[in-house]
Amino acid sequence: MKPVSDLGGNIISVLHQRDRKTASGRVPVQLVFEMEERRLDRLVEKLKAEGMHVVSIGKERLKDSMVVILIGHIVHSDIRDTIEKIDSTGFAEVVGLSLSMPGVDKKSSAALVLSAIGKKELKEALRILEATASKKGIMVISPI
Repeated sequence: MKPVSDLGGNIISVLHQRDRKTASGRVPVQLVFEMEERRLDRLVEKLKAEGMHVVSIGKERLKDSMVVILIGHIVHSDIRDTIEKIDSTGFAEVVGLSLSMPGVDKKSSAALVLSAIGKKELKEALRILEATASKKGIMVISPI
């Protein structure tokens, strides 16, 4: 854990199973942490220098998120099309949707979670959502 700390990382969780050892008798450890991506190579070097084997490193691609509220005839105006416009950007995705439909002829409301690779891209995804929703007569309430 010290190498992560030394390089400015924040440890989120540590998971190990003492009763499940590798063929070489080592205890596998899963370490979840946040760190600037440019420091990962140095971290791997430090861990290997201390005799640890790094099996894999997973990177979270979508780092910034926001929740927006949609109000209107969401399902009837093809929510799938709205989601695809954001997902197809390559830099943002709709990662969550919670929908409330009070009746067939009544307006629905939805909480939509947008995630993107950065703050600038998240703003662009929101702009795409607002433009698409406006054409469909759906109101978007976004964070300040």
